[in-house]
Amino acid sequence: MAIFIDENSKVIVQGMTGSEGRKHTARMLAAATTIVGGVTPGKGGQSVEIGQKDLPVYDSVGKAMADTGADATVIFVPPRFAKGAVVEAIDAGIGLAVVITEGIPVHDSAYFWAHACAKGNKTRIIGPNCPGVISPGKANAGIIPADITTAGKIGLVSKSGTLTYQLMYELRDIGFSTAVGIGGDPVIGTTHIDALAAFQEDPDTELIVMIGEIGGDAEERAAAFIKENVTKPVVGYVAGFTAPEGKTMGHAGAIVSGSAGTAAAKQEALEAAGVKVGKTPSATAALARELLNG
Repeated sequence: MAIFIDENSKVIVQGMTGSEGRKHTARMLAAATTIVGGVTPGKGGQSVEIGQKDLPVYDSVGKAMADTGADATVIFVPPRFAKGAVVEAIDAGIGLAVVITEGIPVHDSAYFWAHACAKGNKTRIIGPNCPGVISPGKANAGIIPADITTAGKIGLVSKSGTLTYQLMYELRDIGFSTAVGIGGDPVIGTTHIDALAAFQEDPDTELIVMIGEIGGDAEERAAAFIKENVTKPVVGYVAGFTAPEGKTMGHAGAIVSGSAGTAAAKQEALEAAGVKVGKTPSATAALARELLNG
């Protein structure tokens, strides 16, 4: 099994006719994703040939869903149009919206997250500023390379795209049920806790790898959730042990203020919840391997 996306998912791409949308649509198709069309306002009725498939283009998410039965969308829309694109997907009632776009103003992200809540949380948002979600061999919604790992029994949730790829590669011989890149912006849709809860319920996920980073308290909250609700083994890594105080590092959310949000504080919280924490990505992979083999 998998979480959030699988071989039955029908995916549309908002912004498919742009250069990034077209490039990654081809990659998603090559990774066994069922892409059923794209959405670009003003280009409805056209079609685009990508990866030997002739994909229809629609003016709206609602029309695309009505014609294709789509239940997931991947959004490759410039930052200034992203809020409108996500709100449109929410209003159409699509089940999953993966927002790849980076540089979306925090106010816009807060707006569409609140809009999803007001609509009854019928649309799960992953991102923004994220690499997406992949269930290897089944479906890939986003920009995660599909050829660096295999299907298997590890579930991965990560704030960092690059570290997602590294852990997927280092543990490729064991493989993954699903890997979820949630993004590192201050306001995101799907959290560590959401993914942890889903992996806990997934019968084919035997171990969970959780990657966090400095800034905020998401990892501390995830640690509290793990302690109370997760019975499967969890291995963690926190990026930013050497980051200087008060400096934004990488993602917009990765900033340490005083003693709050430090890697050491997050490691302490996770270890208190029974999570084994690696000092490096490779050490984290080794811990996962030991737990599964031991």
